Amino acid sequence: MKIYDIAQEVFSCTVYPGDPVPQRYEILKKSDGDVCNLSAFQMCAHNGTHVDAPYHFIDGGDTIDEVPLEKFIGYAFVKEFTGDISAEDAEQILEEARAAEKTSGKEGAATRILIKGKATLTEAGAKVMAKHQIRLYGNESQTVGPEDAPLLSHMAMLGEKIVLLEGIRLEDVPEGVYFLNSAPLNLGYFDGAPCRAILIQGL
Repeated sequence: MKIYDIAQEVFSCTVYPGDPVPQRYEILKKSDGDVCNLSAFQMCAHNGTHVDAPYHFIDGGDTIDEVPLEKFIGYAFVKEFTGDISAEDAEQILEEARAAEKTSGKEGAATRILIKGKATLTEAGAKVMAKHQIRLYGNESQTVGPEDAPLLSHMAMLGEKIVLLEGIRLEDVPEGVYFLNSAPLNLGYFDGAPCRAILIQGL
């Protein structure tokens, strides 16, 4: 069994333009004579590796604590892709995912799609993913869709309650089927949450 850590370290993570950078504060320090070392931190819910809930773009949508955990945890398919993912590309990726699920016998792998590489999901591609009712879509970018115009791709996916896992790191992960755990922090009423996403090979 091999475990891939696909999450960014929080305080050195990539931050979406305009979002606040994570900050760490030392409250107590043993070196100052305190009883223990104690730290606090402040961060945006969408810094680094994180998941989006429907509420992120949809008023009245599910908040992160309302999204079923089975969407974040289960078999997933990793596919390498560079460039804009069109509707035709999305169909091809899903076809490969279904074939990999069948070959591996890992049920659910075609419902969680992770894209390795510098890729942008177009609105048309997002609509294909939504049409096929996948559970989760993940990418290495800090956002789904174009960075300067993320609304339409997000709406297409979140409107169908598809979880978005953004800011993952897959450079060391070969294409294929893995067991994914991307369970978020249980933040009540939040539009998203950080997560320590991992992939397990051989489970």
